[in-house]
Amino acid sequence: MLATRLPTPIPAAEHETCPLTDVLRRVGDKWSVLVLTLLGQRPYRYNELHRSIEGVSQRMLTRTLRSLETDGLISRTVHPTVPPSVEYRLTALGASLLAPLSALADWAVRHQPEIARNRAG
Repeated sequence: MLATRLPTPIPAAEHETCPLTDVLRRVGDKWSVLVLTLLGQRPYRYNELHRSIEGVSQRMLTRTLRSLETDGLISRTVHPTVPPSVEYRLTALGASLLAPLSALADWAVRHQPEIARNRAG
């Protein structure tokens, strides 16, 4: 169970400022988990990432990368080549998120059939 007891009713402002709510918003978006998972394997250049995630637009990949960088989960390195080469990699903070994400993914795979049966009625 969670270590923190929740008040009842839960104040909207408290929910909005909750650290877990904030992290779930980040990893719950369409592309962040895929980017984090790929970068957990090795560093990627921008175009490699773009080719590796089918269906992501350049605009959305750029926004996702910027958000993950702002949160300190990934780092961006510009190499002084012509044209400049940009490489992305997980930070220590980003790498520390992989274990909880993996646990959540394992739970989802394990329980997906039951969830699907429940949804079907």
